[in-house]
Amino acid sequence: MSPATRKRGTFRDRAIRFAALGDDTRLSLVHRLSRESPLSISSLTAGSDVTRQAITKHLRVLEDAGLVRASRAGRESLYSLDAKSVERARIDLDEISRQWDSALLRLKAHVEK
Repeated sequence: MSPATRKRGTFRDRAIRFAALGDDTRLSLVHRLSRESPLSISSLTAGSDVTRQAITKHLRVLEDAGLVRASRAGRESLYSLDAKSVERARIDLDEISRQWDSALLRLKAHVEK
């Protein structure tokens, strides 16, 4: 494993992060938190067809993946994005993109022979 890979976490960490982002509801929560943060569960539920209980479960998945953090403000939990984890996901996607580009170039070279 390269030093850069160790910094970003294990393959398991990456898989958990991308699995969490693979759900439409969770992805929309991440998008909302990227625009406005921190937000309470009530704020995240407002204007949505998703129940408060479902939002809570989705936030827990995102929190377990390290993508969001919860803090207390009185009786409410406020959620915000973990910018470092989101940046790690972006770096991972860039790396995956480079690997695919390389593989496609090798395939193209092979087919054109």
